[in-house]
Amino acid sequence: MRMNKFWRTMIIVLFLAFMIIPVVATLTFSLSTRWDRSIFPEGMTTQWWQLVTERAAFKLTLRNSLVISAVTAICLGVLVTPSIYWAHVRLQKSKPIFELMSAFSFGIPGVVLALSLLRFYSKIPIPLVNTPNILVAACMVLCFPFMYRPVANALDSIDVKVLTEAAQSLGCGWWNTLFRVIIPNIMPGVISGCLLVFSTVFSEFTLTNLLVGSRFKTFPIYLVEFTRFDGRQASALAVISFVVAWVTSLLIIWIAGRRAKPTGGPVGGH
Repeated sequence: MRMNKFWRTMIIVLFLAFMIIPVVATLTFSLSTRWDRSIFPEGMTTQWWQLVTERAAFKLTLRNSLVISAVTAICLGVLVTPSIYWAHVRLQKSKPIFELMSAFSFGIPGVVLALSLLRFYSKIPIPLVNTPNILVAACMVLCFPFMYRPVANALDSIDVKVLTEAAQSLGCGWWNTLFRVIIPNIMPGVISGCLLVFSTVFSEFTLTNLLVGSRFKTFPIYLVEFTRFDGRQASALAVISFVVAWVTSLLIIWIAGRRAKPTGGPVGGH
């Protein structure tokens, strides 16, 4: 029993070291004056952080990434939530189709997706090509499973049909039922999906570089540009990207923890 506990502890310690040491090394390198002649940095400074964050491009690319991430998360939430609800209530045979669609983004490389979107939208009279709009559309395809799965799981955890029938028996229409009964009961799933989409889009580089490139620079493109001439400033940007991902992950964990707590029953129940 003690040996099993020892090995479990060792595995956890090794895993944490594997995850934390590279981040600590990146942070240390971004604060070092020089770190190429010995195993330890020769000095510490915040000069590289000041240089990289004082540039106008830093604020611009950070804002672009935040806007694209937020817009993609909102659009997916608005599109996916009613669709999955309708599939649960009226079109249950369509669930395998949604499952198949959610697997597309994992099976289709980003390069193929970007070139396909460019070829498709270049033939229709919609101003999407070479604009941030096509990036939002591409990210929605890429992140569909990250929104679909939390919302579907949240709907599976409640009795959708009973809540819908009860609301309609009291005179609620479809939209009132969705917004006043269903969504309050699945809100943790919707928020978790939006946060997953947000963190994924914020760090997306391949689609952004292929679809808009330098015409609409985002934070990952700004980071990659610095890797070509100054690793310490690039490390500072990488740490900022890590912090955004960590904060988003902590929010998801916090929301999941609140959802796991026992409640007095679904909204609208007796």
